[in-house]
Amino acid sequence: MKIVILNEDCDKELAKDTTLPYTTYLVEYKLDGTVRYDLVNCKKVIDIFDHYWDHYRHDFINMTQTEGRVNPKMWNDPNKPSKKK
Repeated sequence: MKIVILNEDCDKELAKDTTLPYTTYLVEYKLDGTVRYDLVNCKKVIDIFDHYWDHYRHDFINMTQTEGRVNPKMWNDPNKPSKKK
């Protein structure tokens, strides 16, 4: 998959976390009349836009880069299960 949704329907304050990779974006959209936020990681920003435009079309509001400072190659996703050796 081209994009990785780290947190779906989350608080927008999570975007201020500096331990996120710098390729993480906060996506704002409407669903059933309420504004929702997703934290999404991706190599290309256009892939995030395409995904949300295809799913939410006119309810897509905004996409902003988070405060993440970590190199994506050095970042370990805490939600990803660890490999057994």
